[in-house]
Amino acid sequence: MFAPEYPPYDPIDKSGFSYQTVVKRWPIILTSVVDRLHRLNHDLIVDMKTQPGTAALSEKLEEGKEVIAKISGLKYQMGSNKDLAPIEEDGEADVEVYNSELRSLAEEGKNKWFTAPWLYAECYLYRLLRSYLGRTTHWKSYDPFFSQKQETLQGSSVAIYKIATTMHELEDQKDALVGDPDKLQILFKEMVQICLWGNATDLSLLTHLTPDDIAHLQTVGKEAQEARKEFILRDDQADVWAHLQSLKDQRVDFVLDNAGFELFTDLVFADFLVTYTPYVSKVVFHPKLFPWFVSDVTPPDFADIFDCLLSPSFFPNTAGNDSVSSDTAERINLKKVVTRWKAYLESGVFELSVPQGTQLGAKNPMADFWTDPWPYWDMRTRSGKLFEYLSGSSLVIFKGDLKLTGDVKWPVSTPFATALGPLAGSFPLLSLRTNKADVAVGINQAVADKLDGRGEDWRVSGKYALISYVPKLE
Repeated sequence: MFAPEYPPYDPIDKSGFSYQTVVKRWPIILTSVVDRLHRLNHDLIVDMKTQPGTAALSEKLEEGKEVIAKISGLKYQMGSNKDLAPIEEDGEADVEVYNSELRSLAEEGKNKWFTAPWLYAECYLYRLLRSYLGRTTHWKSYDPFFSQKQETLQGSSVAIYKIATTMHELEDQKDALVGDPDKLQILFKEMVQICLWGNATDLSLLTHLTPDDIAHLQTVGKEAQEARKEFILRDDQADVWAHLQSLKDQRVDFVLDNAGFELFTDLVFADFLVTYTPYVSKVVFHPKLFPWFVSDVTPPDFADIFDCLLSPSFFPNTAGNDSVSSDTAERINLKKVVTRWKAYLESGVFELSVPQGTQLGAKNPMADFWTDPWPYWDMRTRSGKLFEYLSGSSLVIFKGDLKLTGDVKWPVSTPFATALGPLAGSFPLLSLRTNKADVAVGINQAVADKLDGRGEDWRVSGKYALISYVPKLE
């Protein structure tokens, strides 16, 4: 296995992202899950009063109480720095993967909440939550973060309508665009930035932001894109465009990150590639198979976004609280764009890497690796089928995933390819990431020093971003 020459970040460093995560971020996330479960259990009690004798409701209520008790106990264990408990067998993927690593950490005395490596502990937390639900009868398909993801998508209506209108207006220029690489390059830069900054909306990291703050992160338009250039600390757009121009009717893969607005921007970028360029004819989207890091895309999320975007009542009116009328220009434009995407799904131009309709917790060798506790540089040895599949891609776009470079204290000037370890050169790889954790590589040291000198929290604020590309080694 690849062993970086630098150590991981110290999880007990009180000024570090890992420590703050255990002290503040994770407890907030767990509290929100408990609150939602309490509300759902209350609704069950009301239903039982109006539907007496329904045994299933009573069983679901009791299971809900048990899950609440487990999560409440988990919060206590976390705050008290207790040992990380083994994950109980639930019939789903990778229980032994987590427990085997946990035993190794115990041998090193690093199996407590404040001493476990941050990347393992973060992954373990979501796998543990999944095990609580996966071992129930009535909550097995429940996503504790689904309502949050939907609310954030609803709050993105202004940006979504604006982008959809832009995409619709391109229709009249389609023939001219396909034959004009210079115009396509200009559009490509717009689409990359839309897709890049969509990554700023990460629900696991927005526990302190107001709806207005989130809307600001989602600002779109040429002026906004131009203003943000100074915040892109590594920009390989030109190299990516040169690579795309060398292709003809090839496949591109998206390793998805956040649901909601970010998934919408992923679909927009994919639409641009297959509709307006001759370079790409198929896009495959790779989801997570259970709720992960709060907002990551699951198969149900992927299916749901199409229904939400086509619903005349899902989004609030931008000028008030009423639903946007189904016959307004913005609604019509959005409907046309999303209808095209659905047609692409039916024809195979767009494809999910796992069968549509895949349920939460299902096992699939094309997706299990994404929710393992390992950095992606272990893909070839730990997930050979997935590695082989991606090796056949003409471009793999990773949306903001820290696991590409691991929880390693790389110097910021470390080349991106070096931090990828053995994954570098396996296939053409593009990472679109807004900075929301300590790890950052491929950045000019002088630029980083200047930001540090100004006291900016540039590594974790989401204000700065990286467009990093590594070609395939022939």
